[in-house]
Amino acid sequence: MDANLTPINAQRAVDVASRSPMTRLALMPARAKMMLGLGAAGLVAVAVALLLWSQSANLAPLYPNRMPSAEAAPVLDQLRQMGVSPKVLDDGVIMVPAGQVAELRMKLSQAGLPKSSPTGFALMDNARFGQSQLQERTQLQRALGDEIATSISKLAAVESARVLLALPAQNGFYREQQKPSASVVVTLRPGHTLDRQQIAAIVHLVSRSVPDLAPTSVAVVDQNGTPLSGTQDNSQQALDSQQLQYVQQVENTYLKRVLDILEPAVGRDNLRATVTAEIDFTQQESTSEAYKPNQTGEATLRSQRSSEQTNAGSATPTGVPGAASNQPPTPATAPMAGASAPLQAAQAGTAGGGSRKENVVNYEVDKTVSVKRNASGIIKRLNAAVLVNHRSTTDPKGKVTTKELSPEEMEKLTSLVQESIGFSKTRGDSVKVVSIPFRADPAPKVEEIPLWKQPWFVDLVRAAAVPLALVGVALMLVLAVVRPALRQAELPDADDAKALDAVVDDTQKLPEPEPVVAIEAPKDSRHLTEARHLAKNNPAAVANIMREWVNGEAA
Repeated sequence: MDANLTPINAQRAVDVASRSPMTRLALMPARAKMMLGLGAAGLVAVAVALLLWSQSANLAPLYPNRMPSAEAAPVLDQLRQMGVSPKVLDDGVIMVPAGQVAELRMKLSQAGLPKSSPTGFALMDNARFGQSQLQERTQLQRALGDEIATSISKLAAVESARVLLALPAQNGFYREQQKPSASVVVTLRPGHTLDRQQIAAIVHLVSRSVPDLAPTSVAVVDQNGTPLSGTQDNSQQALDSQQLQYVQQVENTYLKRVLDILEPAVGRDNLRATVTAEIDFTQQESTSEAYKPNQTGEATLRSQRSSEQTNAGSATPTGVPGAASNQPPTPATAPMAGASAPLQAAQAGTAGGGSRKENVVNYEVDKTVSVKRNASGIIKRLNAAVLVNHRSTTDPKGKVTTKELSPEEMEKLTSLVQESIGFSKTRGDSVKVVSIPFRADPAPKVEEIPLWKQPWFVDLVRAAAVPLALVGVALMLVLAVVRPALRQAELPDADDAKALDAVVDDTQKLPEPEPVVAIEAPKDSRHLTEARHLAKNNPAAVANIMREWVNGEAA
């Protein structure tokens, strides 16, 4: 009977393996079918979640800046028509697959998207017929403001700008004309600021873009409401900040000189120094005129004028009237000695004549005009303080001792410091070099950051948390739901149990079991091992053998 016995479970395994999947699914119990359905649905949900996560992880902004709603709506419609599923963030940025950004931009550009409203002087291209003068002036004002804002946005620190211009209407009366003004609101990039020169450049740009606009009539404000340009008081404050920066630059220059000259002698770790500078920013301007006295030598001739005037009188007859007096005048001769003088002919005389001479000479007067302007930023006083550590020595036993520097060494160090800063006693400079032992503070203990707190590890966990969690959920569904359901499909059903009872046909009532007697285990356990192996591999045959044994004892 043992040789002709066919194992029932082995035969069932062959029958189950020969069935089709649909047949095996149909023969499964209802509970197993429910578990298998739930497991399959969970696995599909996990796969869909992984797919969606992979798509969202590879998204990139279509355009870096936020688009207005009027421009974003046509773009979204066009993307959906092209088969792309865009994602709109809370701030209005459109996200698309990272690998298609360039291609989608070119396709949208070919379709004429995004359609931005005209700005700048492009507003003048769509001028309508029948516009009033006020509309034309307003449109021109908007165009000019947009052009200036676009120019300001080109700065590296400015993200966007808005310019508001106030251009009053001009009339024919010059004294009653109002001057234009402008307001500029700039939105700075994160971590950027505008220095004084950049603010002045913005004011200069706006004032030169609008006729008759004075730089003082331009106000610049950032996105936080902080005024960046103002009146003369702000200029004075900016000048004070420049003065402070100049003082710090001078102090750092002298400090570097001190450190460079002393570090080779005492070491970088054994030296501390500071330099304080008093700078005079007072500006003085004086003008003087000096006149020299007249020179005794040859002077510089400036101008000379000479004039001579002679007035001749009228001629009057003289001498004895008669024929003798009408003769031409003859030269006078001296009378003969001892004789009486003969009659002289009549001479023509003059009456009322005169002459005048005038000579005016002008010389240059020596004059010296001097203008003196003292330089700004003159050093009034320098103060230098140097701290030197004690000299450390190590004995043969390894013991470290410190010793103060000698007065000769301190004097040499003081001289070096004075020469390095250009010490001036008349200016009131002071230099102090002191030798004090430095306090040896224990080195700060650097706590090693654990692996799970490392930035790269945190980023890795954040990136892999979602896929790992989904994979874990899938494994749990497979091990806890799908696998038990498939195992239940291989168990014998009720019909197989009935068939087994029919084959066995055991209707006899078994006797009462006898008390179990402890039997000593055989020393050689080979037969016991083989019996266990046979019972494990062919339980049906072992069950039949045991049933025969029981029936034989009963007979």
